[in-house]
Amino acid sequence: MFDRQQKLEISPEQFAIIEEALHTQSKILNVQASAGGSNARRRLNEVKGVLAFMAAQKPAANDNESRAVFGWFGKTRVSG
Repeated sequence: MFDRQQKLEISPEQFAIIEEALHTQSKILNVQASAGGSNARRRLNEVKGVLAFMAAQKPAANDNESRAVFGWFGKTRVSG
């Protein structure tokens, strides 16, 4: 009953493709769940959990880029 985790090395491009595919799957499952599919609702919750986990594991390079682009907004708010 031990949780076994395996380390998987993927490129940022592969990570983005997987994340986009899961978002698409989430949209499909949301429509199915809205139509009354209980299995779809369960699966949707699982996919959302994986997406949340992936968001926490996302490479920091994207975070640094967004800070560089939007960093001046914070500076103007503090000084303004």
